[in-house]
Amino acid sequence: MAIYYLRNLGLAALLVTGTAAAQQLPVAYPANGQSTNQQQTDKNACMYWAQTNAPTQASPAPETGLAVGGGQRVGGAVRGAAAGAVVGGVANNDAGHGAAVGAAAGVVAGGMRARQQRREQNTAAAATQNQNTANLAQAYGACMKGKGYTVN
Repeated sequence: MAIYYLRNLGLAALLVTGTAAAQQLPVAYPANGQSTNQQQTDKNACMYWAQTNAPTQASPAPETGLAVGGGQRVGGAVRGAAAGAVVGGVANNDAGHGAAVGAAAGVVAGGMRARQQRREQNTAAAATQNQNTANLAQAYGACMKGKGYTVN
C-alpha cells in the first residue's frame, strides 16, 4: 500500500513539475473586476495571440543516420588504423596488429567526438526553446496587461 502511494505521489509530482516547466507564463490578476468567464476568455485569446505573434526561432532538427555517431566512429577507426599501421610497421614490423589497435582507439575517439557534438546540439536546442518560451511569456503578459490585468 505504501509503495503504491509513493509511486502515485512521485508521478503526480513529475506531472506537476513537467507542466510547470513547459509553460512558464506570467500570472495575471483581474484589476478591473473581470468575471471568471471573462478571465478565461481573455487568457485563451491572449494565449492564441501570443502563439501567433511572439517571435520564435526554429530548433535545429536532430541529425539522423551516419552523421549521428556512426560516421565519426568509422572515420576515427580509419584514421586510427592508418596511424596504427604506420607505428606498428616502424616499431616492430607488425603493421596489422598496429592497425587493429589504432582502429580500436579511433572508434573510441570518434564516439567521444559524436557525444560532444550531440551535447552541443542539445545545448543549442535548449537555448532556443528557452528563448521561445520567454518570448511567448512576454507577448502573453503584454496582451493580458492590455486587457486590464495586473501581470506578475
